[in-house]
Amino acid sequence: MSSKLEQLQALLAPVVEGLGYQCWGIEYVSQGKHSVLRIYIDKDGGILVEDCEAVSRQASAILDVEDPISSEYTLEVSSPGMDRPLFTLEQFASHAGEQVKIKLRSPFEGRRNFQGLLRGVEEQDVVVQVDNQEFLLPIDSIDKANIIPSFD
Repeated sequence: MSSKLEQLQALLAPVVEGLGYQCWGIEYVSQGKHSVLRIYIDKDGGILVEDCEAVSRQASAILDVEDPISSEYTLEVSSPGMDRPLFTLEQFASHAGEQVKIKLRSPFEGRRNFQGLLRGVEEQDVVVQVDNQEFLLPIDSIDKANIIPSFD
């Protein structure tokens, strides 16, 4: 995790949790003038627009005071949704048995994209089965991971 992301996590997670929500994860995509800071929140029973508004107001106030991002950015607050992103080993472990799509920062065994069955975690690795082959992907090498929703 980048130091900027760690800084934002340390700053914003207590704010989210103080409002009674789970801080599911934080994404910061730096793209010049179009950077985005996205905070995913969750709670039992799901997230409503009002929940996102409450977290957005509090997070904005903290970000204005602390000013951790010097350039312009857009703040988004969202529920993780059905195709929820996975950020931590605990989240990967709790979603074992589901289909996932994982993108790595750099190639592993000649590929960066993996789509298959999430088997769980082993130490610092995420175990994913693609076709009949299992891959152990180091959590630190994962750029993005999402659940693939099932509609059965």
